[in-house]
Amino acid sequence: MAADALPGRRSVLAGAGAAVAVEVAGAPATAASRSRSARSTAVPPAAGTGSAPVARTTAGGVAGATAGRTLVFRGVPYAAPPVGELRFASPRPPRPWTGVRDATRFAPPSYQSVMPGSSEDSLYANVWTPGLRGARPVVVYIHGGGWFVGAGSHPLYDGERLADRGDLVVVTFNYRLGGFGWGLHEALADPVTGDSANWGLQDQAALLHWVRANAAAFGGDPDNITVCGTSAGGSSAWQLSLLPSLRSVVRRIVPISAAHAWAPAVGLTAPDATEAYDRIAHRLGTTVPGLRRADAAAVKDAWEELFSGPPERRPLGTGREYQGPVVDGRWVPAYDHERPTPRVPVLSVHARTEGSFFTGPGSPSPSPAPTDEASLRAAVRAVLLKGARDVSDSLTARCLADYRSAAAAEGLPADPLSLWTEIWGDGLFRRPVLRFAERHARTGTSPVYVMDFAHPVYPPHFGTPHEATSRFLFGTHRLPEEAPVYGDGPLERKVSDAFVDLVSSFARTGIPQAAGVPAWPVFSPGRPSALILGGHEVARIADVPKQRQLRFWDEAGWGPRP
Repeated sequence: MAADALPGRRSVLAGAGAAVAVEVAGAPATAASRSRSARSTAVPPAAGTGSAPVARTTAGGVAGATAGRTLVFRGVPYAAPPVGELRFASPRPPRPWTGVRDATRFAPPSYQSVMPGSSEDSLYANVWTPGLRGARPVVVYIHGGGWFVGAGSHPLYDGERLADRGDLVVVTFNYRLGGFGWGLHEALADPVTGDSANWGLQDQAALLHWVRANAAAFGGDPDNITVCGTSAGGSSAWQLSLLPSLRSVVRRIVPISAAHAWAPAVGLTAPDATEAYDRIAHRLGTTVPGLRRADAAAVKDAWEELFSGPPERRPLGTGREYQGPVVDGRWVPAYDHERPTPRVPVLSVHARTEGSFFTGPGSPSPSPAPTDEASLRAAVRAVLLKGARDVSDSLTARCLADYRSAAAAEGLPADPLSLWTEIWGDGLFRRPVLRFAERHARTGTSPVYVMDFAHPVYPPHFGTPHEATSRFLFGTHRLPEEAPVYGDGPLERKVSDAFVDLVSSFARTGIPQAAGVPAWPVFSPGRPSALILGGHEVARIADVPKQRQLRFWDEAGWGPRP
């Protein structure tokens, strides 16, 4: 993959929910061989820990390091390596060790085509804490990446500042991705659990149980765990809160730009998932159970090939944008819009211009920006085809007419690039996020708070793109590679401080509060009850902006209907 031409975008695929797989020069030919040795030297003698901080987990001691005013423990195993016969199996507990394990280095990212050095042996957590004593709120952050790229170790998600300023225990981690983590086939049923799908979601649940069992060892409160995530991670936070087995574990959730799964756009149907593994096994000259022993790179490449090219030309009709969770009757009984809303308090966040991540410079799925009516119609039709098997010319024309009318009424730009951007971001992200929040406000038994994150990026980037939120929540907008795009002036620091304080207070008490931020009411659709965060005012309470644009999707019946 060529380096991005503009600063601050090299990291963007890891957390974005990217729509394409990109081959990286030097990526391993196989993950299986790497997984057998990747952590073989991770347990030094206890005498080698010196004055390093040591936490005692349920599997053994781990020696971390200092990071500013916090302690950090990197690469702590929360499950056994899912390799060999454990590929496509439910996660198993980590094997206990004697002595003290070195926890100063990140583990490899989960196996993928985008991040170099990835491995199947990747089920490890990273913990930042102000101290090993106490009972602080715990924030577990689930990285995004469209369920097929990303890692909890990415520099964007460095938990030092969030843990320090918020006085929190912050946990990031890896989970299985792509065809190794998000699919379904009955021939892959686990002989112990009987599960045959959604291994990445199972990993996430195992991580939360591990956090519950080990929070106190890191100075955290095991009874106060908030699950936060962006994009695919935001969708996961929502789904994990609905699992009966985690009802006593998840206290609150902060879904950010959640990519709620639905077919055909953001998930495979069970028949299509089954056919995917049948096709891959046939291509590799083996059976579906035999895929456990097949070369990992060959399995990955075959999976990615099934979902490459325009959706309407692929052999499978679903998974058109992402191949996320599959309805399996157990881990995912139904898609989110068909299930009850969470019982826990929700802090729902979306970016003002979700689509500018995909249509602006450095897009993870670059395509030429429309410049005239013909190219605009083609670009909009391509967006609509992400969520429909067929799109008529009249539907495309209606979408454009409705967005032009809304732009005129609200004084917004109506050039081809702006319209394309709004349509992309609203259809896949902003509209579902808001409709889920509205449903929760109407029918839920717990409070929901809605944030419109609106801090603009620097030109030639534009708007407030998808995943801009991560930079400000973690304070990583300050990194040299991020600051030229996201800024690192006094205003950006105020916005970041406010974001951290709001999330940390929500994790601590269930009520988001911050100095200089107006009292934030529980969301009430149709009333000024959303927090607008970003810009020169830093924070204000107002109606959710750009509501007219969302009417098209409701009336056209495109997308989930919460």
